[in-house]
Amino acid sequence: MVNLVAAQKPLLHGLMKLAGVRPYSVEIEPGTVMNFWVPCETIRKPEKGEKITHLEKPTKPVVLLVHGFAGEGIVTWQFQVGALTKKYSVYVPDLLYFGGSITDKPDRSPTFQAEYLVKGLRKLGVEKCVVVGFSYGGMVAFKMAELYPDMIEAMVVSGSILAMTDSISVESLNRLGFSSSSELLLPNSVKGLKALLSVAAYKKLWFPDRLHKDYLEVMFTNRKERAELLEALVISNKDATIPSFPQRIHLLWGEEDQIFKQELAHNMKEQLGENTTFEGIKKAGHLVHLERPCVYNKCLKHFLASLLAEKKTK
Repeated sequence: MVNLVAAQKPLLHGLMKLAGVRPYSVEIEPGTVMNFWVPCETIRKPEKGEKITHLEKPTKPVVLLVHGFAGEGIVTWQFQVGALTKKYSVYVPDLLYFGGSITDKPDRSPTFQAEYLVKGLRKLGVEKCVVVGFSYGGMVAFKMAELYPDMIEAMVVSGSILAMTDSISVESLNRLGFSSSSELLLPNSVKGLKALLSVAAYKKLWFPDRLHKDYLEVMFTNRKERAELLEALVISNKDATIPSFPQRIHLLWGEEDQIFKQELAHNMKEQLGENTTFEGIKKAGHLVHLERPCVYNKCLKHFLASLLAEKKTK
């Protein structure tokens, strides 16, 4: 029987190409390959007699869209790409163990993801960028900004935190009624996926069971490695530190987010200091960019435009 989620992928990929991005695989090191969607204008087809595709450096300000745990890059950001490509060079990675990106390295930490994402970007000719991180991708984005301040110019973070401390992990899971991060974020049944969607979305989403089943089959691959990623995510309270970020950080939140509640965002804003701003979007939950894409895109573009205006005045 045809998997409906897999069947619609060519359509989504076609729409993304029309929006101005194309898939490109980067071998970062032997044994480590990361897949990206990159601006079409940066890919130069091989000339006669050549086998290698040439990459050009981006010509517009770079925006990097980093996905969360329950979907690969282009599925997560399908409503944002087309809204940004006119003014920005948009890059959408699949983090390691998502969307065909793989590694033979044993490290599973967000720091490891951040380091290899930066290595991949450098191979693509990206020198500076603004990172937009959602959920798990927000934690990776914070690590990128901390470790590579010269590359990461600013950040937009949605439904995420600096680090998943054991106290935040326990509180969130108890409140949501799950026994572990894997039970919440790595569902293995239609019932489990429905439970995840019910806490992630503001409005109740209805899909036939068949579609849930097909989504599980396509989007939740590499289950062993992803479980290890979740284990590596949680750190002890005593190991948690708040870096001093030189970048501007914009927290763009669904006001009804049940996974990382608005109060966490406000606390984070206070901890991060005067370079950090907060903006809430009404009638949206954790999946704010998918539930209210028009409002989200408007807020995102407004922040990005303010960064460009700042640059011009300097």
